[in-house]
Amino acid sequence: MEQPALSTNIPSAWYADFFTYLPNEFWRRVAAPEWTAVDVAFVEARLELAAGSRILDVPCGSGRHSLALAAHGHRVTGVDLSAEALDHARRAAAGQQAAVTFEHRDMRDLTQLGVFDAAVCLGNSFCYFDPVGTREFVAALAAAVRPGGGLVIDVGGAAESVLPGFTGEPRTMRTGDITVETTFEYDATASQLISHHQFTQGSRILHASAVHHVWTSGQLGELLTEAGFVDLSRYGDPDGAPFAVGSGRLLLAARRK
Repeated sequence: MEQPALSTNIPSAWYADFFTYLPNEFWRRVAAPEWTAVDVAFVEARLELAAGSRILDVPCGSGRHSLALAAHGHRVTGVDLSAEALDHARRAAAGQQAAVTFEHRDMRDLTQLGVFDAAVCLGNSFCYFDPVGTREFVAALAAAVRPGGGLVIDVGGAAESVLPGFTGEPRTMRTGDITVETTFEYDATASQLISHHQFTQGSRILHASAVHHVWTSGQLGELLTEAGFVDLSRYGDPDGAPFAVGSGRLLLAARRK
């Protein structure tokens, strides 16, 4: 049986234009405060963060992890390419009087931000880039974290999570007056998970596509090791469950050599 043709017209830098109001607002509504709290607790526990640690949150999106970490007494710098998300994050930080700095820049460009005690990449944002761009991002993280400092990356698109039982079945999600209808493709040649979204809010409709590059857990470990990270540990949930085939996400913790 002939397979349907895969999408080929999605820009490699799809993420530069994807995160506008509707996608960001949908995620702001869906991401419950409880999710953020358990993520932050995981980061603090696994990285053994001291009070007042300097933390890099990249990409930070609308700032939910940055604000929560700052509320725990840490000094946080959030980096993101979405102007809409950063505007929301800055308003929230002003309202909470949080000690957070937000920077509008590509997540591979972390120069001139200083050196951090730890870096986090949460919310399934790690696999936006092709292999070359991913290695650039990991190198930037390594340069930003002090020797002995910690790192946590959150990957929802690891091969062990995506591929078991993959069918490409469409999905519909709703939160308030926003509906998202999503279809999926998997490009086995390029190891890419391609998702097509229609966001609807009243008369407002947005069509947007995303590409997540799929890596195995072992490949991700090699990337971090090559960049100078050690003591890697893998979890399938913030409660500390081990990562395994079928886990919904991979939380990978490490330290800078």
